[in-house]
Amino acid sequence: MTTEGMHVSHPHRSTHPHRSRSVLLTAAAALAVSGPLISVPPASAATPTAAEVSPHAAQTIDDIGASGAWWVDDLQNFSPRVQAEVARLLFSRQGLALSSYRYNIGGGGAAVTTPARAAEDFLNSDGSYDWSRDRGGRTFLKYAAKYRVKDLIGFVNSAPAQWTTNGQSCGGRLKPENEADYAKYVADVTDHFARQGVKLDYISPFNEPDNDFGDCGQEGMKVTVDQRDDIVRALGAEQRARKQKTSIIADESSQTTQFVSELPQWISQPGTRNYVSALAHHTYNNPDDGQLANVYETSRAVGQKSWATEICCFGKGSTGWNQEYDPTIDNALLMSRIIYKDFASAHDSAFQWWVALASGYGSSPTEKNDVGWNDGLIYYDPDYATNGNQALYFTKRYYALGQYSRFVRPGSVAHDVTGAPAGVEVSSYDKDGRWVVVVNNHNSTDTPLSLHFNSRTPVRAAQAVRTSATEDWAKVAKPSVSAGTATTTLAARSVTTYVFDQQGHGSSAVTGAWQGKESGKCLTAEPSGAAISSCTGGGEQSWSYDGQGGLKGVNGYLTAGSSGLTTTADFTGDTAQRWLINANGQILSEASGKCLDVSGQATADGSQVILYSCNGGSNEVWTRQ
Repeated sequence: MTTEGMHVSHPHRSTHPHRSRSVLLTAAAALAVSGPLISVPPASAATPTAAEVSPHAAQTIDDIGASGAWWVDDLQNFSPRVQAEVARLLFSRQGLALSSYRYNIGGGGAAVTTPARAAEDFLNSDGSYDWSRDRGGRTFLKYAAKYRVKDLIGFVNSAPAQWTTNGQSCGGRLKPENEADYAKYVADVTDHFARQGVKLDYISPFNEPDNDFGDCGQEGMKVTVDQRDDIVRALGAEQRARKQKTSIIADESSQTTQFVSELPQWISQPGTRNYVSALAHHTYNNPDDGQLANVYETSRAVGQKSWATEICCFGKGSTGWNQEYDPTIDNALLMSRIIYKDFASAHDSAFQWWVALASGYGSSPTEKNDVGWNDGLIYYDPDYATNGNQALYFTKRYYALGQYSRFVRPGSVAHDVTGAPAGVEVSSYDKDGRWVVVVNNHNSTDTPLSLHFNSRTPVRAAQAVRTSATEDWAKVAKPSVSAGTATTTLAARSVTTYVFDQQGHGSSAVTGAWQGKESGKCLTAEPSGAAISSCTGGGEQSWSYDGQGGLKGVNGYLTAGSSGLTTTADFTGDTAQRWLINANGQILSEASGKCLDVSGQATADGSQVILYSCNGGSNEVWTRQ
């Protein structure tokens, strides 16, 4: 996908001349946590209906991170002190505490017109290696390893130019006769870094293979659908022959729609699936709830977890692609919504922002403008080489990402949250005897929140940290907790993270009726499955949703059978009997990833409920009564 000759995932650096300017936040002040406390609602305030934390676990979170592409080539020219401070800001527990880092294995940059996007490769023309190249990239990769970042990921935009069809690092394809050479090269790079004490945990052998990057504004090569499995098998076989522990992720399509349509084609080829450890996609198509659920369906069909490995550059009030620079809470809330949707609707196991640092802030590093780009978390002066300015400029996106990355640690288990107030997005995570809850309040006014936990009961709030228009990781008043329910008031236009200590177990199931949005009718148990009928409050419309993911009605557990929905008296634990209830009202089969759907968008009593690929339609939206 291109926009005005540029690849959507990697906008160009600004070349706009800049006057000298003050620092938005100094590196020393960047991590300050301050701001006024907010109290819980007074007793006279109306108590909201409690949102429910699902008793059933969804996916396990692997990591939250960002990439080190391009900006490292500039930062190699900064002082060692600034470089070390950047590493601290990204990787330390006092900074973002990123649990993944994407390292760009360069293709040499032949014919690439933007120097910062022409990452050096290590291969000489005679087949030997020069490991002194890519100084900037190696510096920050080593920093990531030093800070023990959990997942180090090598990703490739282009193979070395000598193996591409046009002899360039852009606009061409990998020649089929050089697939084995390319696999050996990537494995050699992996082995080299391992000898340096830097273990690459994952390799992505092609980034956004749907784009040929023919404008040559950056490195990149097109990889056709029928070549992707060849490259994956070649690399996987090379890794196994060397007994490398590095795993493969693929295919990092730029849009979820391409991921859904193209990935099943190549990964189904004989022997390919065994080499892939995670299914990676980007979200530059601004996917809706149906398209995000299709990601989950695709991952279930393949039998692998999915990762959201790149996004940036949205703005103007939308999570879709737009040229804009916005360092304010407005864009931070958009980022938080994207993270929330990836975890709560696509059930991705990882979220990775595009570049951690960037220089394209346009006409000002402190003010919203239409010249720059929302690609970085931290910015630096593009004219640093001539004016000597090595200051760092922080956006609210930096702090918004930290509301997740500092608290939602690898191994955290996501639990969907339903029934949140309008304008509020709540995600919850269970790990090591604690609940972590991240809440986005998009409302322009303070909003009360009551949150009821199932399965594991919170006994007290241990932490409350907030980012808003006036706060950056501010320590704020903790929610009150009583009988498994936390109560607080959310500051207007804010992202807040709460940490709760756990003790024992609460209720093990959520019981009630489920009303269809389009029909206004209730999900009704039938001997052969389910239908809709007018809501009566009868027992045939009462469903119990438990910690195992079972959805039990009067005739037994709702089961995704080979010929449609059935009921089963006993719960076996099979995925056919397990369901996810998304915050957006979708009810997903864990076996197929498909949605409970009213067939033909019917609204009459007795209309059949079926399993269907999620499309975001209102006939797939259910609200607990």
